[in-house]
Amino acid sequence: MSIEGYDILIEEFKFLLEVEKPKVAHEKLVAAALGDRSENADYQAAKEKLRHIDKRLFYLNSIIEKSQIIDPSLLSHKKVSFGSSVKIVNLHTEEEECYTICGVLESEPQNGLISVHSPLARAMMGREVNDEFKIQLPHVKKEYEIVEIYYKNIFSLKKNIRTKSDFSFH
Repeated sequence: MSIEGYDILIEEFKFLLEVEKPKVAHEKLVAAALGDRSENADYQAAKEKLRHIDKRLFYLNSIIEKSQIIDPSLLSHKKVSFGSSVKIVNLHTEEEECYTICGVLESEPQNGLISVHSPLARAMMGREVNDEFKIQLPHVKKEYEIVEIYYKNIFSLKKNIRTKSDFSFH
């Protein structure tokens, strides 16, 4: 995972823990003070929101603990590695394609950001310019040649960057 990707996870974790969870806990207390909890829709909704927040916090914490942070700007990119942008040419159609290898949570395949665990990324890892490789897809085998390897910041390519408004539970 890139440094920026890690920072966004930390930001979401802190926001949920320090802002969203206390706010929803207060909503739950206010709703509980209104009387019978079994038929209190506001109380039940706040209780459900807290459950979702706790599940998300647990998930984020587990990812944060297991994450491996890599600064791709420090790598040479003479060979394809994490954070490399790779221009390849399909040897059958002569079409050029460009992909950037990133972490699972940072991937946006529709924007050329592919997970380090994807079959295409795995086939390219460790290869150099002019290397050819094959990849078996469900119905066809494709052959490519690596034309160029360079570094471009993953987050300069992302179209869907999560912000605080994406972190809250509505």
